Amino acid sequence: MEQPADAPRSAGRYLWWLVASQRGRVAAGAAYGSLWNAGLMVPPYVLSRAIDEGLAPGRTAALAGWVAVLLAVGGLTAWLGMMRHRTMTRIRMDATFRTVRAVVAHTLRLGAALPRQVTTGEVVTIGIGDVAVISQTLTMTGPGVGGVLAYGVVAVLLLAVSPLLAAVVLLGVPLLAVAVGPLLGRLQGAETHYRERQSGLAAQLGDLVGGLRVLGGLGGKEVFAGRYRRASQELCREGYRVGAVTSWIQALGVGLPVLFLAAVTWLAARMAAQGDLTTGELVAVYGYTAALVVPVSFFIEGGYDLTRGLVAARRVVRFLHLRADAADPEGVTGAADAVEADAVEADGGTVATRRSAGPEQVAVLRDPESGVEVVPGLLTALVAARPAESAAVVDRLGRFADSAAAWGAVRLDEIPLHRVRARILVADNEADLFAGTLREVVSGRRDRTDAAIGRALHTALAEDIVRALPDGLDAPVAAQGRNLSGGQRQRLRLVRALLADPEVLLAVEPTSAVDAHTEAAVAARLHAARTGRTTVVTTASPLLLDHADVVCFLVDGKVSAVGRHRQLLDDVPAYRRLVARDEDEGEGEEHDAEAYEDQDGGAAS
Repeated sequence: MEQPADAPRSAGRYLWWLVASQRGRVAAGAAYGSLWNAGLMVPPYVLSRAIDEGLAPGRTAALAGWVAVLLAVGGLTAWLGMMRHRTMTRIRMDATFRTVRAVVAHTLRLGAALPRQVTTGEVVTIGIGDVAVISQTLTMTGPGVGGVLAYGVVAVLLLAVSPLLAAVVLLGVPLLAVAVGPLLGRLQGAETHYRERQSGLAAQLGDLVGGLRVLGGLGGKEVFAGRYRRASQELCREGYRVGAVTSWIQALGVGLPVLFLAAVTWLAARMAAQGDLTTGELVAVYGYTAALVVPVSFFIEGGYDLTRGLVAARRVVRFLHLRADAADPEGVTGAADAVEADAVEADGGTVATRRSAGPEQVAVLRDPESGVEVVPGLLTALVAARPAESAAVVDRLGRFADSAAAWGAVRLDEIPLHRVRARILVADNEADLFAGTLREVVSGRRDRTDAAIGRALHTALAEDIVRALPDGLDAPVAAQGRNLSGGQRQRLRLVRALLADPEVLLAVEPTSAVDAHTEAAVAARLHAARTGRTTVVTTASPLLLDHADVVCFLVDGKVSAVGRHRQLLDDVPAYRRLVARDEDEGEGEEHDAEAYEDQDGGAAS
């Protein structure tokens, strides 16, 4: 099932893309709808002939023949109606799946930029409400086309009966549609405002549920619940306003055609009383007009559905136009080749420019803005008084922010983004944990063996998490790891990063939520597990810094000193003031850490 290569620029074009994506099915639906609507006009004609020809004395055979025709037409019309309904259901389902797929695919493309550009409530509202409204809009492609055909058929049939009645029908039906027009415009404005408020309230509910534990600790549950209650009541009042307009549209959609039917029937009855119409023709006129109520109702309902569909499609299009923070050069992502060539004509010749897949061999990773240079194969630590400064360096080295960062002789922004993601992994200590089994949470996008998972758990000192859960690796983990402690979540994030085994691992504060004993063991085991692989950590913990091969001390976002941890302690007073702990506390923690490692059989074992 294909997706739009470029997001449509308008809601109308998006709806047209959904139609064009299933041309055959839409054409079949329009054909079934047209034949079904036209078939509704045939029984009144057959019935009029049966009355005029079959009810005369001695015309029993003619009556039986017209009754048989009427039964056949009824059966055929029923079959056409069934096929129309089945086809339109498939059209709606196809439109639903296409929209969901487009939204989910773009969500993945946005990645970390998504929460900064759109609320969770907006995405939820699109996925639940707008998708259903858009799919319902496509229903008009069947009955709508059929209604136009039925309108023409009735006009021709009535023209053969009475030019006056034909003129009344030809002029009356458009007037019915025009009468509802102002309400459709009002509905579009009210529906747009309601949808905006609905998405905001959904986001507020998500924040309330997600932060319930924190709000309980701060005593703020009642305050936020009161705000949500007031916003919900306002949304309810807004919904009543939308419902008022909708009820008028639906009432007119049913009532106006019936009034029109009554007017045409009264006019036909007067003509029959004056002898201008036969009894059969009177019955036929009534049947034609009654059958015409169906397509007229379709016209009004189609306008209603189209109005709501445009509102919903406008929100989807706006979402699809969101852009990721660091776009791939020339818009190439995912399935791009390792090296892409773009031949250009210059000075009468062909000059080939190629986009690099990155260095083929190990190379230094450089951030010119801070002066950080990451030597391949070593454990490098970034230390800053403000953690945001070291995290910003990681964002640039991981290409989560635009910069002049380079890998060897190649700038990172010249490498296809999917190549950077495949070789350089940024492990944020607040990264999302998705719901699933513990095995699925740590395995990532590939299945892992129990042995590989065991090694990663050992490195992150997370075996106790598996032992504490009743089903071990098959135990369920809630979204964001809400059924785990902060330290457990952090260690599982480290397990997931280690299992990915990237060429370059950039870890932000990987041990900030664990105790000193655990931190000392994790530091030693991480160094051993990543031997020969490039690893960068941001931290101010002496226990982790003591195992780093290189420490970069940042002041105001720039490299101020580079060396080993103990060397910097001796030579750089500012570094010592930042990371050194009280002498007695440090000696006690070192003694405790050594005792723990002896008990555990060695931290790096």
